[in-house]
Amino acid sequence: MSVSTTEIQELRKKTGAGMMDSKKALVQAKGDLEKAVVILREKGLADLSKRAGREAKEGVVDAYIHANGKIGVLVEVNSETDFVAKNDKFKEFAHDLALHIAAADPKFVSIEDVPEDEINKEKDFYKKQAKKEGKPENIVDKIAEGKLAKYYEQIVLLEQPFVKNPDQKIKDYLGSIAGSLGENIKISRFVRLQLGLGQE
Repeated sequence: MSVSTTEIQELRKKTGAGMMDSKKALVQAKGDLEKAVVILREKGLADLSKRAGREAKEGVVDAYIHANGKIGVLVEVNSETDFVAKNDKFKEFAHDLALHIAAADPKFVSIEDVPEDEINKEKDFYKKQAKKEGKPENIVDKIAEGKLAKYYEQIVLLEQPFVKNPDQKIKDYLGSIAGSLGENIKISRFVRLQLGLGQE
């Protein structure tokens, strides 16, 4: 089946994937845009997990200072090779991350970084809330898990919708960059400073 350039461009805008990957996904999804998005996300995450074992010690530290000088961000993004670290696409990704962190104020890079006691505390709170609202016992856990996923979107960088493209989560953007550059790309750490917040 053939797909139009407009459809390919729309899919690329939504996912940040390359031209050929977008075309293949649309053909596979028989022109269904939403299915194509899912195909690309799964491919990106599969490719990412394949590369995850490879060491990423090169990379960049990027900075973003908000226009009014009141918020500043430093983020470290790693790649396997110096060659990729110098790539414009890689540098743009690092800068986009710094900008996103300034706007979205995440607290952790990944879900694994969130302390277990904090997760348990949140889960308990959501369960109590659901019971208080009279929800049936058999769906209380499901409700708590759903609310926990929303909570992660607020505090975890990889789970957040990207500020420049809310249809795409940061982890999907990372997957598409790693896929197009063919390396293990890792967000190691970040720091976000906001004027006045560190003072008593």
